[in-house]
Amino acid sequence: MPLSAVAYETESSTDIPATESKQPVATLVNVTKRYGATTALNGLSLALHPGEIVALLGPNGAGKSTAIKILLGLAAPTSGVVRVFGSDPRTSATRTRVGAMLQATRISEMLRVREHLDLFRSYYPNPLAVPEILRMAQLQGIEDRLFGQLSGGQRQRVLFALAICGDPDLIFLDEPSAGMDIEARRSLWHQIRCLAALGKTILLTTHYLEEADFLAHRIVVINKGRVISEGTPTEIKRSSGGRTIRCQTRLSEDFLRALPGVARVESNESGVVVTTSDAESALREMLLNDETLSGLEVASPALEDAFLALTKDQ
Repeated sequence: MPLSAVAYETESSTDIPATESKQPVATLVNVTKRYGATTALNGLSLALHPGEIVALLGPNGAGKSTAIKILLGLAAPTSGVVRVFGSDPRTSATRTRVGAMLQATRISEMLRVREHLDLFRSYYPNPLAVPEILRMAQLQGIEDRLFGQLSGGQRQRVLFALAICGDPDLIFLDEPSAGMDIEARRSLWHQIRCLAALGKTILLTTHYLEEADFLAHRIVVINKGRVISEGTPTEIKRSSGGRTIRCQTRLSEDFLRALPGVARVESNESGVVVTTSDAESALREMLLNDETLSGLEVASPALEDAFLALTKDQ
């Protein structure tokens, strides 16, 4: 049985409340996982809903892989409740509705791309047609090549194809665009969004924070096995302190610090940088009080800045 078709549930019969109007596709409720003296997950709760792309972010060792393994049934939780499609995710009915692209996946290098697709399609009752899989994964023209002859980016596209070949309703994508060039990465992002538009639920892990920012409807940041922040990309970025105003001005730092929402003021050779949660109001006051203000730039916070701010003290 492939990695794309495995899952699990704990013995508890605790009812799991939906956090949105739609019933969750998959849930972890107060899940703890220990490996000896090491706690990988510490009371983690997570709900995935139909048609949403959720990016699960965290530093190395935060518990991302453990959470996915538990949802796939590759690891059993020490305590807590796990549901996939409302039941034990190890059942055949559940497994055939799940697809996964994992970095740890190992497939034969001596089989051709088409042979791998035929093999994985055989695990599902209603798989996608091969031409459709080839189109979605951009594998046209290399379907008869041995997997061992492919480049790193091409191998990633094959693994993506194997994850979607069964037409699953829940898809796990672990670093899906690793090794891809910019064009292939953008094309993959388009296909992921198309899958979500069809009602598929996607849990994404990635070290490309631009990828999470572009794709995710919701971002969940975890560290040391706990959720430390959750929200839309915009909400997560705002948690880093707001937007920055860069300019050259004769206004004093004390004046700037007193402006609406200002959290930080820094001066350097090129001018001043004001970080504020209310950039519009602060900027109006600056323009009213300094007609010589120049070199103006207003920038939204980057997801990377918010991620580092959230995890640096954990």
